[in-house]
Amino acid sequence: MDENRIYTTVQGDMWDSIAYRFYGDVKYISLLFQNNTDLLDIFVFSAGTKIFIPELPEEDEMELPEWRR
Repeated sequence: MDENRIYTTVQGDMWDSIAYRFYGDVKYISLLFQNNTDLLDIFVFSAGTKIFIPELPEEDEMELPEWRR
């Protein structure tokens, strides 16, 4: 695991706020879930929890709407 991609939570962090902070959109929350399965039972984090923040996968052009290709 790349140590540069580890985020240490502060009291009150939640999955959606972490997704927004690192990716600019809460829609990437599932990416965080998939890479931190041991933490899925936590809804509101206490300070000091280590979360792996994966790189965003490259968008597949076939999945993009016509106007974005």
